[in-house]
Amino acid sequence: MNPAWGVVAGVFIVCMMLTFIGIWIWAWLPYHKRSFDDLARLPMEDEDAAAIATEDKP
Repeated sequence: MNPAWGVVAGVFIVCMMLTFIGIWIWAWLPYHKRSFDDLARLPMEDEDAAAIATEDKP
């Protein structure tokens, strides 16, 4: 194989690692806490809405 593939693979791995770290930092920013908490409550809200919808039907 061409020795350049080692450099390409190394650059690719570093880019992927930086992307992962960037997403991880973005997810843990305090700015996103409220929206993540709202999203975490969605499954419970959907169950309540489905229960109310089935009770209203004759």
